[in-house]
Amino acid sequence: MKRPSIIEDGSAPLKLDTNQSNSERLLATFNQIRDELTSTLWFILGNKDDAQDIAQDAFLRCWKKQDALPDVLNLKAWIFKVAINAAKDLRKSAWKRKTRTMPEEDVMMYKSTVSPLESLQENEMVAQLRTALMDLRPEEKEVFLLRQNAEMTYEQIAETANRPVGTIKTQMRSALQKLKVALS
Repeated sequence: MKRPSIIEDGSAPLKLDTNQSNSERLLATFNQIRDELTSTLWFILGNKDDAQDIAQDAFLRCWKKQDALPDVLNLKAWIFKVAINAAKDLRKSAWKRKTRTMPEEDVMMYKSTVSPLESLQENEMVAQLRTALMDLRPEEKEVFLLRQNAEMTYEQIAETANRPVGTIKTQMRSALQKLKVALS
């Protein structure tokens, strides 16, 4: 049985054409990671509408800075960093400080090509993972999702979160231990 990921949308791995213009490259990359980004933001913000708004805001912020793209080594991580910073800005705003519970809808989208029994087992495991993720402290959840979904390095996460690398590693270790206990 394969390990369930946070997002499986059936899309091809991220492939970029080096002959594309900055705007084409940004648009292609953003379209390939949009569902994964929105899902990550949904977990961080706890609200689907806010996650979609922040994903759109992140795209606009990236679009305005597209002249910097030749210097960007990991475009996916850069987009996630911009989106996480936008989500933090939203959480800091006075009128958005109240917390909202997440609806019971499917937060994580995935596609399965396994038997019905394996699919049922996988669905149960994903449901357990969702619940366990929601029980993590916000900083643990952020670190885990950035590492899992954005494939960011600990150094990139530390820079994004404005925390020391050691703290990020400790938060990741704590998140993994809590998830391991919840899934066992």
